[in-house]
Amino acid sequence: MGRRIKYESGTASNYISRAAAVKKLQISLKDFHRLCILKGIYPRDPVHKKKANKGSTQNKVFYHARDIQYLTSEPLINKFREYKTYMKKLIRAKNKRERNKATILQINKPDFKLDHLVRERYPTFSLALRDLDDCLNLLFAFALLPKSKVVKSTVIEDCRRLTAEFLHYVIEAQCLTKVFVSIKGTYFQAQIMGEKVTWLMGHQRSVGRVQDVDFATLANFVDFYTTALSFINFRLYKSIGLLYPPKLARSKNANSDDVEDELYSLAHELQGTAEDIAPVDVFAEMEDDGDIADKMKEMMKLKTLFKGCKFFLNREVPNDTLTLVIRNCGGMVSWDGCPGGKYSENFDGITHHVIDRPLTDSFTMNRIYIQPQWVLDCFNYRKILPVNKYVPGAHLPPHLSPFVLESSGDYIPPERMEMLRELGKEIPAQKENAPILKAKTKAKKSEKKDKVLIKEGKVFNANEQQLLHAAGHTKKLREMMIPKRYKNAYKKIQFGIKRKAKETRALEDKRRKREVVAAVEK
Repeated sequence: MGRRIKYESGTASNYISRAAAVKKLQISLKDFHRLCILKGIYPRDPVHKKKANKGSTQNKVFYHARDIQYLTSEPLINKFREYKTYMKKLIRAKNKRERNKATILQINKPDFKLDHLVRERYPTFSLALRDLDDCLNLLFAFALLPKSKVVKSTVIEDCRRLTAEFLHYVIEAQCLTKVFVSIKGTYFQAQIMGEKVTWLMGHQRSVGRVQDVDFATLANFVDFYTTALSFINFRLYKSIGLLYPPKLARSKNANSDDVEDELYSLAHELQGTAEDIAPVDVFAEMEDDGDIADKMKEMMKLKTLFKGCKFFLNREVPNDTLTLVIRNCGGMVSWDGCPGGKYSENFDGITHHVIDRPLTDSFTMNRIYIQPQWVLDCFNYRKILPVNKYVPGAHLPPHLSPFVLESSGDYIPPERMEMLRELGKEIPAQKENAPILKAKTKAKKSEKKDKVLIKEGKVFNANEQQLLHAAGHTKKLREMMIPKRYKNAYKKIQFGIKRKAKETRALEDKRRKREVVAAVEK
């Protein structure tokens, strides 16, 4: 056998440092980062870093050797080199004041597409839907940013257009399931072709210049996600028989002074193709005692929640959030200056007027004035709630998150318990009741009070404190019998249970104080 050379096989050959990868690909570090983001290749953390670093203890970033070998045949590398050559020629022409040559170079600017990357990273459509959460969160965030040197106006326009197209699909397909408004923005969840898609849409306000954020790196993600979302939107529109790209109505952005800075309106209905398929009643042949049937019936009830209702939104109300929820439930929406709106504020057929300020003397008697939270709570409760708690100027009830999944031992507010009861869901136990022995003794005492029992001799009354000590002693003995290799895991579990109980007690005390203050104020 030949002599085995050290650091030439195994971990040392399976991993390669970033500097060596850049040298192998013969591109700059900036282009290398961009290429890895577009191809979906990320650094690896080898188990034996010293072996991967060939005996050195220097801190380095490692990649898998097969990933770097996969990048060597990527055609984007040549496109990056062509663009670098183009920039050198353009700068030289501008410095020499050769305007004709510079104009010709700008016309023939090299461009590249990322369509093949989308097909490589998402071989099936279900994989693309699973990765849609990050895509939507990033594009919705960029849609609210102001123009800058890094974030160009074309990128912002593409983000706004693609996100508006996706929201129109959610409205037409009526697949929205959950909504919650927080300080960060509005959380949405939709059921799209069997996949749960969750995204965050920021509030409509002026963002300003954001600091301490590497927009150059995020822009590389945006380049890929805009291409991917255009493919996804096309497939989604085709699945429900809609034309793509759709004709979207635009509205002026009230938070900007730029004439070209426009937003896409969600109140405008899209036009479908001539091959539209009529909806099929999926419950005609389904039995009533099935979980899937109950969920689908709940969704069908949600689709017609606001059917026949016509809403008018005041200017201080978030248009996109409420329009998405109302139109998803079969209602109609309009506001002042609404492109494609079918009625104005003076229309007599308006049933609900959403306002987020104190009501003045100028109001119409034949419509209901409500605050925006009423729409969201009706959607989460899956029914029309009374409007007396949501009138303008009233103290609103708590806005509960439908994304929270309670477990046993958690603190559950009374409003959340009522919501779970109305939705027909199981309510987990908030606290462990008193010990079983204590409960049994109480039951015995109540039986003795209700019934007259005649027995000879003295009735033995068990000492409850002794029973508790005996139960604790038994628990300690069981803990002593736990094997040593499982004791650390057991201690962590017990620590988590105690921390959860402490948080629950703190929330209960906070609720109790709040109720006392409210009672004093009344």
